[in-house]
Amino acid sequence: MGYDRIDARILEIIQKNNRLTSDVIGEMVGLSATACQRRLKKLRAEGIIEADVSVVSPKAVGRPIQMLLLVSLERESAEIVDRFKKAIKSSPEVVNGFYITGDADFLLYITASSMEDYEQFTRRFFYSNPNIKGVKTMVVVDRVKVGFAIPVEVSSSD
Repeated sequence: MGYDRIDARILEIIQKNNRLTSDVIGEMVGLSATACQRRLKKLRAEGIIEADVSVVSPKAVGRPIQMLLLVSLERESAEIVDRFKKAIKSSPEVVNGFYITGDADFLLYITASSMEDYEQFTRRFFYSNPNIKGVKTMVVVDRVKVGFAIPVEVSSSD
């Protein structure tokens, strides 16, 4: 997987606004719309672009409660970790999930419509799982920055 400085510029542009047309992006980077489309297709095929998404306001869709959870497993085995990863992926309340190092095994970002909704989630997701050693919950007071933009750098040889 590789990309050049033009691809890097395209990636910077679409991370800010993925609704721009190939004509507009091409004009911004000095390419025709067709050449820009080919590059975007290649970036997607190579997995450099993983998804095209819209960032939705949790409050606007009735999920104003946001929390970060540090989850520790009772013991770490491949089977237990894989099962927990599968549970994370299948739970709509979990917006983001990370397998991490340090004091906990996973970091989860979840949303809920109310504290009662959050309690039901914890009962269903954690209390019924004997492999969970502990959960530390931190309530999000304010989303200071939100997004998925990754700084894109090009090697000095390009």
